[in-house]
Parts: sequence; structure tokens; C-alpha cells
Amino acid sequence: MPDHPRVSIIVVSYNTRQMTLECLATIASGAQRTHHEVIVLDNDSSDGSAEAIGKAFPGFRLMASDENLGFARANNRAGEVASGERLLLLNPDTLVDAGAIDALVEFADRNSEARIWGGRTRFADGSPNPSSCWRRPTPWSVLCSAIGLSRLFRRSRVLNPESLGVLPDGAQLPVDIVTGCLLLIDRDLWDELGGFDPEFFMYGEDADLCLRARTRGARPMVTAEADIVHYGGQSDRVRPDKIVRLFRARRQLYARHWRRGWQWWADAGPMLGVFIRFSAERVRRLGRSSGEEPGVYQQVWSRRGEWTGEPATSGPSAQ
Repeated sequence: MPDHPRVSIIVVSYNTRQMTLECLATIASGAQRTHHEVIVLDNDSSDGSAEAIGKAFPGFRLMASDENLGFARANNRAGEVASGERLLLLNPDTLVDAGAIDALVEFADRNSEARIWGGRTRFADGSPNPSSCWRRPTPWSVLCSAIGLSRLFRRSRVLNPESLGVLPDGAQLPVDIVTGCLLLIDRDLWDELGGFDPEFFMYGEDADLCLRARTRGARPMVTAEADIVHYGGQSDRVRPDKIVRLFRARRQLYARHWRRGWQWWADAGPMLGVFIRFSAERVRRLGRSSGEEPGVYQQVWSRRGEWTGEPATSGPSAQ
């Protein structure tokens, strides 16, 4: 057996104790033929995650942070101690199918020029999940999302241009972005990129990583041979908070990867989308009790200064 593992599997957890334990229990069957190590970094969970993980999996390397580093910084911290030839970033709210990691590593061996690889995800009920990979965001795709066309025409490549849809059996294709819930990357490329950009606290860091990697010659690929279940969003369940973080990450992503002439749309596009949804909430609530809890997008609109840098008092009233 080689001195260094072929793959370092990194799992970052935050208040997902039971799901993390279930995820970690599936790794052995997912990597039966692949020499690997498992590194778990717990982001200062308050649910006893670190203690439970250490007790259940004494052979894994456990790093217990005394602060919430965020997803990007936590993966970077774990990557610093990893010794594998490749790093596999795996979300704690996933279940790995038998042989899935083996299949992904073997796919990477056959397509080494890609340098970043991903698999296929399913929802908890077993139905296919189209979010395992994406095309790059563009000003047009942001407009389609803002005005609802991407939601209405999910199967349209023109009106839902970021989506690649569900990967059919046997699919193997190049993509712009591999989702970070199951992302395999060459260690030397990870080091060359400096890992995730720590300016991304949560969301967007995987897209940024892949787009930066493409400028260095990487051509990410995905395969339907590597299947996992991905529950999604389990460590970020307060919906307005999640949406605020998503829009902040998207603004950062657009500002960094679009040409200078489109920088203004990095703010205006998401702002338009939130305002349309906030306005729709207000129309639906007409005639109801004024004492009702504010709608999700009313809360997001009132907090727009958190993701645009603009004062929350500017623009149309949030009241």
C-alpha cells in the first residue's frame, strides 16, 4: 500500500450531528478499492457533533474548530493537513453509494486532464437532482433567473442557461462548475489555486474555484457513474438567512468573473430578482392581517445592505 493515500476525503460539519455520522458511515463502502484518509473538521457545532464523530470514527482525523470558519476556510484548513494525491470534498448531508468514490477516482484517472471531477446527486427520496454541476453564470442567465424564466422553463437551455439538467445513466461530460458537495481535485491544482477563496463564507466558493481553475487549463468533468444522495441546506435552515448568503456569494462571484462593463449588473440583477419576489409577496398579502410575519423576500429586501453594500433604507420601502 502506498505511503500516501490516493485521496484525502474532507468533510466539514456544522450542527448536522446525525447526518454527518450517517455520511461518514457510507464512506467505507464508497471507497472500497481506493486507499484514502478521512479528515473531518467540525465548525464549532453546538450539537455534540465533534464528540460523537470522535467516538464513532476513531480512525478518522478529527479537527474541532473553536469558531465557525465558514465552508471555504474550513476546507482550506483541512486541506493543509491532507496528504492525498487528490482531495475529495464531501458534504456532511450526503450518503455515498457503494463504489461511488472508487468510480469517481477511476474516472479521474481516465480523464486526468480535467483536474476537477464530480458525480451525480439524488434527492433524499431517490429522485434525480440536477444541481451536481452547472454552466457558468452570465448576465443573461441572471436576468432569466431574476424575472422567473429559469423557473418556468427549467428544460430550456436558452431560458435556464446555467442548468445542465439531470445527468442520464452513462453520462460523462465537461462542465464549467462542479458542485462542492462532491468535488474531486488534484492536490497540486488545489495548492496552485490556494484552495477556496476565503472571502466566500458559504456558497459560491465551488463555482469560483472551478472558474479560476479553468483559467489555468483545467477542464472540469462529471460522471453519472459516481452517485450520492444530497439532502442539501441542512446546516443553513433559516430561509431568509440562506437567501441573503446566497445573494452575497453570487454578487461576489459575478463581480470577480464578469467583464468590467457588466460589473453593475452584479448588483442590479440580484436586486431586481429580490424586488420582484418581494413585490409578489406584498400582492399576495393584500387584505390579510397587518400583524402577519413579514414574508421571506420582504426580510431579504430589508437586509439588502448585507449583500449589496447599499444602505437598506434606500430604494422602495420595505414596510
